[in-house]
Amino acid sequence: MSEKIVKSDAEWQERLTQQQYRVCQRKGAVPAFTGAHNHTKTSGTYNCVCCGQELFRPNAEFDSGTGWPSSRQPIAEDRVAVKYDSSYGMIRAEALCSRCEAHLGHVFKDGPRPTGLRYCMNSAALDLEPDSDAARDWASNQVASQVTEIPTGRPCMK
Repeated sequence: MSEKIVKSDAEWQERLTQQQYRVCQRKGAVPAFTGAHNHTKTSGTYNCVCCGQELFRPNAEFDSGTGWPSSRQPIAEDRVAVKYDSSYGMIRAEALCSRCEAHLGHVFKDGPRPTGLRYCMNSAALDLEPDSDAARDWASNQVASQVTEIPTGRPCMK
């Protein structure tokens, strides 16, 4: 794991978009089925939008039907910290970037094998760095994600 990154609230506001700040620093959420990475099939690495730490690879992704990007596991166990979250009257496991403590989403125990976990992530917290041979596919997926109809689905929060 890299050295911890600590910034003031003003520094985060200057560095991030309003949506990224709301999600990552104020523990907000992107509405289901609306995030930029919800339907991405591009090969690459998902990095923390706040500090750039590598978090997830698409080969661990799956379509959970929740409307949020979902993964079975992070690149390495030390990349994502998990913390007890009792907000909104629910008991959940909050996923945080271990380097800068940005809110990424939540972890649930209803994922597929082999881990049985579902890392339910907010698109606004992730920056996709496409593999060099997948850059063209990434651009196509970005356009496609802008024009897809928003279906209904199972919410991330239980």
